[in-house]
Amino acid sequence: MSAEHETLLNLLRPEQLEVDLFRGTGAGGETPMRIFGGQVIGQALASAYATVVDRLCHSLHAYFIRPGDPEVPVIYQIDRSRDGGSFTTRRVVAIQHGKQILNMTCSFHVSEDGWHHQHEAPDVEVPENLESRLELRKKVVGNIPEKWQEEFLRPRPIEIRAVAPRDMFNPEPESDKHHLWFRMAAAEGCDIRMQHCLLAYASDMDLLGSGLRPHGLTWFTGNAMAASLDHAMWFHQQTSFHDWHLYTMDSPWTGGARGFNRGMIYDRAGQLVASVAQEGLIRPIKPS
Repeated sequence: MSAEHETLLNLLRPEQLEVDLFRGTGAGGETPMRIFGGQVIGQALASAYATVVDRLCHSLHAYFIRPGDPEVPVIYQIDRSRDGGSFTTRRVVAIQHGKQILNMTCSFHVSEDGWHHQHEAPDVEVPENLESRLELRKKVVGNIPEKWQEEFLRPRPIEIRAVAPRDMFNPEPESDKHHLWFRMAAAEGCDIRMQHCLLAYASDMDLLGSGLRPHGLTWFTGNAMAASLDHAMWFHQQTSFHDWHLYTMDSPWTGGARGFNRGMIYDRAGQLVASVAQEGLIRPIKPS
């Protein structure tokens, strides 16, 4: 197991301090400047899972309230809202510097039989025929100031292969709909709760950028300020994130400095395992 894989798995195992009180580290995620939103969601879900027995999460709804500080730990307070016959509900409040940075409600369901249908997975290029994100970044690292190049090329625990990679620095306006394959090989053998936490962590990747695509923007064009505002996720079926999963995303609407984005996550066999929705801030950067 690589160091970055071990770091992520440890990030998603918050320390229990007291009954319904947990502590997660802020450092070690996707960016050194602020805590990656998926990291806070994953830690919040792991904390809630520690208070639930014999039920799996089927949905979570989170609001990002303040940016997370990677220099200090995050405290997670659990409120046991309800333990019912079929469903269990938990509310999680993430705190730093005495202030809330995230509120999340998650629901857990007993295993039951029922009818089944799903939308089919899109027919796209297989991941083996695509270049990794790291390989693509190596080709354009010269466009990044030297002081940020090491961070730009730093190995990440989640391997990503975009189906149709965009030009990061000179993008053309494109369809809001896009696809990527992602996985974490070290997830093999982890229990289903950790698989959910890893999938929740990864679900925050690239989704917010869907709303930038029709406007010819990326995070590297320097004219857009963006941040996740809320994040909802529904887990449909059990899966193992060690194998490739297809993340298909779109953005039906942007306006008023906000963008609405959706995602569906399929396993390699085409089973729909999770759905995601998110609204984010997309604010034009105006010259001072």
